[in-house]
Amino acid sequence: MKQQEFIHIISPFKDKIFRIAKRLLISIEEAEDATQEVLVRLWNKNDGLLKYNSVEALAMTITKNYCLDQLKSKRASNLQLVHSNYGDNSAGVDKQVEDKDSWNWVEKIIDELPEQQKIIVQMRDVEEYEFSEIASILDMNEATVRVALSRARKVIREKLLEKHNHGIKVS
Repeated sequence: MKQQEFIHIISPFKDKIFRIAKRLLISIEEAEDATQEVLVRLWNKNDGLLKYNSVEALAMTITKNYCLDQLKSKRASNLQLVHSNYGDNSAGVDKQVEDKDSWNWVEKIIDELPEQQKIIVQMRDVEEYEFSEIASILDMNEATVRVALSRARKVIREKLLEKHNHGIKVS
């Protein structure tokens, strides 16, 4: 496969590779390194790349595995979700500040989720993957993915409501 053809195949989801890596790793630099490593690994599979049903799913699997290996080797536990496409630019300053504060709290809450739930929230709610794709990439049962996402969303919702109610739990 020629370089131009490779670039054409990879281009539609290259940014997703970075966002998944950024979601799992601590810094932008590490996410950039991970993205580069994944692209090198894909390039090394160059001749057999088209035999895969979904090159994107392969790329996401490689990204997930590489990042988890990095995390295990460094024993890193601080993960961040950074996504700047949330917020209404036409909203007033008060609303923008409130939205930003809420988003910061959501990031902190997600950071406290188990690793698998973090990945699932990122892939489903940010990257908008289908459940079947997530299940395939994570080598899980689709029902298990749905349950993990439901539990993660419940924790996020409960902790965010608790924060908005100034620590007072509402039954």
